[in-house]
Amino acid sequence: MARFHPLTSSAAFTTGLAIAAGVLLGGCSTSSVDHGEHAHPKIVATTTWEAAFAKAAGAHDVKVIVPASVHHAPDYDPKPSDLTAVAEADFVLYAPFEPFAAKIKEAAGSKAKLIEVNLDNSADKATAQVKALGTEFGTASAADAWTTAFTAEYDELGRDVRAAWPGGKQPTVVAQVFSTWAAQLAGADIVGTYGPEAVTAGQLSALAAKKPQFVLDNAHMSTGAVLPDSGAKQVSIVNYPGQDQELLTVYRDAAAALKKAMSAS
Repeated sequence: MARFHPLTSSAAFTTGLAIAAGVLLGGCSTSSVDHGEHAHPKIVATTTWEAAFAKAAGAHDVKVIVPASVHHAPDYDPKPSDLTAVAEADFVLYAPFEPFAAKIKEAAGSKAKLIEVNLDNSADKATAQVKALGTEFGTASAADAWTTAFTAEYDELGRDVRAAWPGGKQPTVVAQVFSTWAAQLAGADIVGTYGPEAVTAGQLSALAAKKPQFVLDNAHMSTGAVLPDSGAKQVSIVNYPGQDQELLTVYRDAAAALKKAMSAS
């Protein structure tokens, strides 16, 4: 799973948010929320990745804090409208490496329930997360329906990629730790991993010695060619959905990129 670096903030930043929230929310009453009875709960997600999980689980009203155009979440400066959205939410979804969400909720005085989302596109982890959110939102049937459709398409995408294996043989890959899910989709043999920390010269040498056919890089944390002199083809894997908040699109795009790279080998 691609992860942004943990966000850092000062006490002044949190205090500033709190003051802004006070201006925005002054005079507003806070009503209690029974999450279990919400047919269409209001969701605030820190990024499109959390939002996509929520949508897959059956949520309809999802507000994303960090725009899809922001490549690195810590670069985003929360606006007063973000605080308003949090104040009106039933649930706030965030990843454990994003203290951004918790700080916004605290500063805005929201009574929303914070849910930590496991941002992992491995098929088993993704379906488990969607089902868990469906239970939280009271949309379990929608989550189950999505899971059924996802499993069918995931299997089809996997068969399509495997049909493109070079020479009909299982390919060997080195993958960034948050891109291993794409290797699983392709049915590839993962001979090594790297990241999220900077890769040392010794590690690069060891990875190159494994003679992988492909390198599956993390588009959100890429530093360029990983094994430039090894002959391995590098494939950029995108973890975050776009503005459409469609999780399946991530798998379709990865399958297309993998098939293209393997077919050309």
